[in-house]
Amino acid sequence: MITRRVTLSDVAKLACVSAITVSRVINQPEKVSGPVKEKVHSAIEKLGYIPNRSASALASARSGVIGVIIPSLSNNVFIEVLRGIYEIAGPAGYQVLMADSHYSHLEEESMVRTLLGQSPEAMIITGGGQTEYTNNMLRSAGIPVVQLMEILDEPIDMNVGISHRQAAYDVVSRLVASGYKKLGFVGARMDPRAQQRLKGYRKAMESAGVYRGDWVITTPKPSSIAMGAELFTSLMAKSAGECNAVFCVNDDLAMGALFECQRMQLAVPESMAICGFNDTEASALMNPPLTSVNVPRYDMGVKATEMVLRAIKGEALDNKVVDCGYQIKIRESTQRAIY
Repeated sequence: MITRRVTLSDVAKLACVSAITVSRVINQPEKVSGPVKEKVHSAIEKLGYIPNRSASALASARSGVIGVIIPSLSNNVFIEVLRGIYEIAGPAGYQVLMADSHYSHLEEESMVRTLLGQSPEAMIITGGGQTEYTNNMLRSAGIPVVQLMEILDEPIDMNVGISHRQAAYDVVSRLVASGYKKLGFVGARMDPRAQQRLKGYRKAMESAGVYRGDWVITTPKPSSIAMGAELFTSLMAKSAGECNAVFCVNDDLAMGALFECQRMQLAVPESMAICGFNDTEASALMNPPLTSVNVPRYDMGVKATEMVLRAIKGEALDNKVVDCGYQIKIRESTQRAIY
């Protein structure tokens, strides 16, 4: 049987407090004593009360919501970022409204429009390359915005990430210097961050005078371990087996390349060195363990959320662009690179 919607007044009556106190427990819990909060939360649970966030936002100019848009819920890379966001936002009294753009700028535009309709107090979005309409919406929203994962030349507001181009340049330069001059590149999806890694690879190879366009294999298709095996096979065919190493745009592709080497009975690292990017948990557990670029994804989520919370409070930020840095994790898949 459907009954009427439970109201804030119903909660106040059951908890034997005023409606204003219930509102404070929901919206400003730090201003209410522990025993009172316990009574109110007990009443809320017993009645199944759902706070009307829209009404609260209209009344207080606060929604208690942070909007977050990521490109993929199935990519483990973004799971770590989200963990960092949630672990800071929750204890601070904020809810996270999350959307998945599926690596589509047009879908991202739609998600931004939808989330802004919920009156968030801040937005955290992934990377740059937004449509002009998305940029205009975010600039006109009058709320803090953080672009996450990569360092941008002209961020909308705040920016937290790393230079993917520099990270790729550094690891490729190191591999070339250690003897892997016939180093190929394989990339899938080729989103803006993958494009920056390709630019870093090319710059390093050109600086060493060993760049070959036919050693670069990319596809717009989604990245996966199976795709890594497929792209590695294409690289070997296109290079006529000349390559003695491969830099993969992420660890999934690197794992696929490793499995394909094993299928082809191509010893790693003796006959083929393999390097990935992101340093996901599985990369260190492979046989042999994969060299990769460690990206502090959790720390990025934490830092971005801390920045928007400070901005919401009106606090001045010393630096609105934060480079979180990266580490090159040399492992047995590029044995000769250990020095």
